[in-house]
Amino acid sequence: MREYKLVVLGSGGVGKSALTVQFVQGIFVEKYDPTIEDSYRKQVEIDSQQCVLEILDTAGTEQFTAMRDLYMKNGQGFLLVYSINQQSTLNDLIDLREQILRVKDVDDFPLVLVGNKCDLEDERSVGREQAQRLANEWKCSCMETSAKAKINVNEVLPIGFGWDAASLQFLTAVNKSFRRFSLGVLDSGLCYLAAAKV
Repeated sequence: MREYKLVVLGSGGVGKSALTVQFVQGIFVEKYDPTIEDSYRKQVEIDSQQCVLEILDTAGTEQFTAMRDLYMKNGQGFLLVYSINQQSTLNDLIDLREQILRVKDVDDFPLVLVGNKCDLEDERSVGREQAQRLANEWKCSCMETSAKAKINVNEVLPIGFGWDAASLQFLTAVNKSFRRFSLGVLDSGLCYLAAAKV
């Protein structure tokens, strides 16, 4: 059975673990407990083929940056997560992406820019347009999520709930960068990292 590795990166406290646990287990983890490294495995069906998806939830604190090179080298797809109510967390992703480029020594790789905590609209400090401009510059998809309210969790993380080739029809409904990313992922043999809303 084929295995695919997705790496979730971002500053501490942006909700990487909450997003991952919500996708894998369907529950919201309220208490913040800084992660060193958590790995989740989920068997999914893509194009009528069973595969194992490994989601690596990484540390967001500076003391664990030395471990990131290994994650980045082995990762086949990346979610770069920021919090919509904390501008500095978006700024931090610029350096993280540069590090991925350096470690992988490639110009392009499957990536989604994820603005988490979109349920905190009243506290927003990162505008949707600002994030979209960055995503356009990086030629990747951009999406807002809420692990707490379960908004776009299944859309931004790899979808594997019995979808088959017919699910490609959904991809035509999404914007150009989203479609480019999704098809690029399929061409490389990686499970979907993004898809239209269900």
